[in-house]
Amino acid sequence: MQSLGRTQPTRRDPAPSRWAYKMQRLWLTPAFRIFMRFGLPVLVVALVVAIFMASQARRDSVWGLMTSAKEQVTERPMFMVNLVAIDGASPELADAVRAKLPLRLPQSALELDLDAVRVAAENLDAVARAVVRLGVGNVLQITITERKPAWVWRTESGLILLDNTGHRIAGLAERADRADLPLIAGQGANLAIPEAMALLQAAQPFESRIRGLVRISTRRWDLVLDRAQSILLPADNPVAALEALIALDAAENILARDLTAVDMRNPQRPVLRLAPPALDALRAAHGITVPTESKS
Repeated sequence: MQSLGRTQPTRRDPAPSRWAYKMQRLWLTPAFRIFMRFGLPVLVVALVVAIFMASQARRDSVWGLMTSAKEQVTERPMFMVNLVAIDGASPELADAVRAKLPLRLPQSALELDLDAVRVAAENLDAVARAVVRLGVGNVLQITITERKPAWVWRTESGLILLDNTGHRIAGLAERADRADLPLIAGQGANLAIPEAMALLQAAQPFESRIRGLVRISTRRWDLVLDRAQSILLPADNPVAALEALIALDAAENILARDLTAVDMRNPQRPVLRLAPPALDALRAAHGITVPTESKS
């Protein structure tokens, strides 16, 4: 009967409150969990750093500490580059490469821009390729592939040495300095080096008489021989025209005659230009009299 007099405890509703329910739903969202675990701490740290770095004095202090720490590391003797070794280049080219390098030795290896060093070396006309690396003992090793002179190009501004691709190497003071190299002249001659090489190869039967090749109107070649003779070649297939002249010369010995030019621009109808003495002799043989005014 005593149990009838006891107060019954109030029973609590087990269902969560509205806010607790919403929080539980949020925690079930993957994006919210990621934000709370990673995003919120990052934001807090960023806010603290922003507040700390808001002062100019603090920023200067931090920058000074970073600069000092960097200098202490980069300027250690074990990282310093004191020497530059250049291989594969002539002494003159090696000196030119050293003068062009963007270096202030001694310099820390950690601050070296090897690509900038390579580009600076390859910007020289005489350098075809440069390989840059740090060698033993922090020696800056530069291996140069030097362009080889193959042609002398006569231009309005002077003589220029070219390689087999037509790339400029250097200027030339006198033709006699490189008399061993073939001579080309004319605008755009450097752009038609392969064709010039083929013509010289075809002209081997009278190679000793060749004085050079002249590019005419950036379209075609004239082959210049000794005794003031020229062979005018067509723009299309000049090698075949030259070979036809060589065959004709072998049969008729044309180039041994007193000529100023052989016009092969139409290989089917070669035209011979006689020298003035030969032309006068031919006229005399045929009884042709030319007035003095016409001769002049």
